[in-house]
Amino acid sequence: MSTQKKRVLFVCIGNACRSQMAEAFARRYGDDVLIAASAGLAPASAVAPDTLRAMGDKNIDLRDHFPKGVRQLGRARFDLVINMSGVSIPEDLAAHEDEWDVPDPVFMKYPAHCEVRDQIERLVMNLILQLRKEQRAPEFRGQGSHLPKP
Repeated sequence: MSTQKKRVLFVCIGNACRSQMAEAFARRYGDDVLIAASAGLAPASAVAPDTLRAMGDKNIDLRDHFPKGVRQLGRARFDLVINMSGVSIPEDLAAHEDEWDVPDPVFMKYPAHCEVRDQIERLVMNLILQLRKEQRAPEFRGQGSHLPKP
């Protein structure tokens, strides 16, 4: 069984809400299959207070987190970039890209902010399950499997 972890970058506009949430859920639930990072296209000055509160409700402490820009990643390479920004990301990130249609909760009231958090949690969990399935897939090759090669 392959144990190579996928490097996944979560991107949004300010790296103050959505991508911070996604990175935190990915680290909490999927560290067996991925290495998570997050960044913003135009990083904010701080993680949004409602993001801190909403993630705290899930027992995930983001108080030590801070927004980072995609330019701060330097030469880091990723296997997958999850784009939640709604706009094109820089081509030099050079990775497979998936787009998640997730509203930006930065100016939403707290209950709506929590709905976005829960949507991101579901999307991250689905990604983790998909990566686990891909990790196990080589075990079944050669036995009449029709699974695509990773």
